[in-house]
Amino acid sequence: MASADSPGSPHRDTRPPSPAPAGEQGRAHDPLVTTGSLRQALTRPLQRSTEHKAPSRAGRNLPAAVAVAVVLIGALVTGLFFVPLVLALLAGTAAGIGVWEIARSLTYKGVQIPQVPAVIAAVLMPLAAFFGGAEALSMALVLAVTLVVVWRAFGPKQGMMLSIMGSVFALVWASFLLSTAVLLYHSPDGPHKVLTIILLAVSSDTFGYAVGVVWGKHPMAPKISPKKSWEGFGGSVGGAVVVGVLCALFLVEMPWWQGAVLAVAIVVVATVGDFSESMIKREIGIKDMGTLLPGHGGVMDRIDSIVFAVITGYVIFELFTVLG
Repeated sequence: MASADSPGSPHRDTRPPSPAPAGEQGRAHDPLVTTGSLRQALTRPLQRSTEHKAPSRAGRNLPAAVAVAVVLIGALVTGLFFVPLVLALLAGTAAGIGVWEIARSLTYKGVQIPQVPAVIAAVLMPLAAFFGGAEALSMALVLAVTLVVVWRAFGPKQGMMLSIMGSVFALVWASFLLSTAVLLYHSPDGPHKVLTIILLAVSSDTFGYAVGVVWGKHPMAPKISPKKSWEGFGGSVGGAVVVGVLCALFLVEMPWWQGAVLAVAIVVVATVGDFSESMIKREIGIKDMGTLLPGHGGVMDRIDSIVFAVITGYVIFELFTVLG
């Protein structure tokens, strides 16, 4: 005989169940409560996504972005033409923040960089270049790596190799490369050379973006940076060559064709720099390296192409000097 509660019983109660009292509906479906593990529910740690989601710059605050740009340009001009030490301090500040952003981002891939020695070393390397030149900068890099290794030796053994490698990577990328701008500053007509490199890097980004938005149809590397197109790259080359020739004729004393060669080289390495950071951010799972600069993202999002441009410009200017 079927029971009164069985599905086939004509005497089965077909009335819908009474709703749970307010405040208990959520608890009725909480697996931790229904299993009786109230203590586990109360002590359960907050869960945080392992993917760092930086704010998108698509809807960035334009007034804030302009204000930040004006402040940075003012500091750069002051350092180049009025108070040289400001240039080294600006580079050191950017390098220190950049290393901190890289270290913070790498934690989402399980790589723990010793931030204290790495950031201190990153700040001091441009100052070493300012006061002691290339030899002091090279020695500063060696001492920085040594400091990181010694510091990390007193930490946990697990992940030590990745930690040291990540530290060296961050120091070279954010600080050592940027410090070459300080070295270039101390060369003949150095302030104008540094300004030329920055103008070329900025013009590459600006013309590439403008042409890419209007005519861009063929992506250069869709899996890395889908918005960068070959048309935009052509715009970068064309715009930067014009700027390079003008800088050669009116800003730096060198033949016009050297300005064109320098411009093409800067565009290539600036594009490589953009792609490099895009690959790193895509691998980590973030959009921006930071949010420190309103409307711009992080410091590394602003100098990713410049750090490659300054080392390239330094080498090319030295070659032009040697070749006469």
